[in-house]
Amino acid sequence: QVQLVESGGGLVQAGGSLRLSCAASGRTFRRGDMGWFRQAPGKEREFVAAISWSGGRIYYADSAKGRFTISRDNAKNTVYLQMNSLKPEDTAVYYCAADHDILFESLILAESYDYWGQGTQVTVSS
Repeated sequence: QVQLVESGGGLVQAGGSLRLSCAASGRTFRRGDMGWFRQAPGKEREFVAAISWSGGRIYYADSAKGRFTISRDNAKNTVYLQMNSLKPEDTAVYYCAADHDILFESLILAESYDYWGQGTQVTVSS
């Protein structure tokens, strides 16, 4: 089994920054592709950013481009989401997801991932 644990969420004022982390563990987790999704109250879960195991493929939602940066440290099995210039509309529960051998742009699809974290709340006040 694969376990994902997110951290770094919190309350921040508009224009501020947060850095989310997601640590993966488990005997079967190797070379996993990882992504971030979010879900606001009353809305469906949506894609935010994703990165392949090698880092060679990186995707961002339009809402994240220019403000968020996804990165990973494979030695630590950890993926990060640096979020700058936060807006109230970024308020949501942010989920980390992981799986192996996700092809091409399927990295942006929630159904491509079998493993999910418990989520971390991000609240941006105006």
